[in-house]
Amino acid sequence: MELVPEVKELLIETEKTLKGHARRLFMARTVQALGEGGQCLAERELGWNRATIRKGQRELKRGIVCVDAFSSRGRKRSEEHLPNLLTDIIAIVDGQSQADPQFRTNRLYTRLTATEVRRQLIAQKGYSEDELPTAETIATKLNELGYYPKKVGKSQPQKKLPETDAIFAQVKQINEEADANEQILRISVDAKATVKVGPFARGGKSRIPTKAADHDFQPTATVTPVGILLPAFDEVFFYGVTSKVTSDCLADRLIDWWERARERFSQITTLVINLDNGPENHSRRTQFMQRLLEFVQQYHINICLAYYPPYHSKYNPVERCWGILEQHWNGSLLNSIDTVIQYARTMTWKGKHPTVELVTTTYQTGVKLTKEAMEAVETQLQRLPSLEKKP
Repeated sequence: MELVPEVKELLIETEKTLKGHARRLFMARTVQALGEGGQCLAERELGWNRATIRKGQRELKRGIVCVDAFSSRGRKRSEEHLPNLLTDIIAIVDGQSQADPQFRTNRLYTRLTATEVRRQLIAQKGYSEDELPTAETIATKLNELGYYPKKVGKSQPQKKLPETDAIFAQVKQINEEADANEQILRISVDAKATVKVGPFARGGKSRIPTKAADHDFQPTATVTPVGILLPAFDEVFFYGVTSKVTSDCLADRLIDWWERARERFSQITTLVINLDNGPENHSRRTQFMQRLLEFVQQYHINICLAYYPPYHSKYNPVERCWGILEQHWNGSLLNSIDTVIQYARTMTWKGKHPTVELVTTTYQTGVKLTKEAMEAVETQLQRLPSLEKKP
């Protein structure tokens, strides 16, 4: 007996789409339908294994199923042998990663190579050389966790101060100590680029037909999102500010947030604030330092300012929220302030919606202390001795 080419091809292709018990039953029933000599024919014409056919025939005859342990086959993933591996990789890499400077993607870009991550796993986390996977595997794990080495537009800073690496190391140490202490709460604060309100194309895509203005004329209003992120809780607070963001504006947002949160965090004695070196909040901004000193005196809580190096603002954790927000509303027309606020409220960060408020207070620019007044404030500040002239 011979099989015509069309039937032979159909049987071979069908068998390849199946696996395990279903595959064996198909082979057994096919051989049964071929009649006497079916096993030899299937082996010769279709390339089927006789042992597999017989196993399927026994299952078909007795009505039992041989369980296929596919999950136990092959090499185990590294994290199955080392259950803390992924957590330890994140602990090493997260503080050395930045958001996409242009907010075109949610990816994070890390300063560390896979080889360096592997070295730090051995030095910091106590892994041995033999038990860790190769640098190539570590690179794969970094990609799976969302950390990429790709260089994008501004990923290379315009300048790098000699103190940059020392500042990064100091910020990393401060953040780790804060996250490990139940009496310290770490937050990340920053303002996003100002959003023009009007029928402007924002470069996004939409499945709903949307027509934007052909020219970017004068906006009807502007809104500057100010964000406060609690990294340990994956909670985000957004404030849509219609005025210019100043030192007083940022200080007021900190007060608004703390009034809302301080009962919940009654055990907290110190706030660690991650910041960039923006003109409104750097450590030599006299009005900003004065307002923070007033905050400390009013609420009887210590504040530690952990600044990221100049020209490295995208490493500030709250910056990652801006990429999500930008992609969330990019395909829509933000033609009113209310639309901006509603889109911010419907965004999700780590599965949670942010708390969003509109701030219409008008803030005066150019407010600063006299030299004598700032000298009095300086007596209440403690700067790092090795970086006293840098934020």
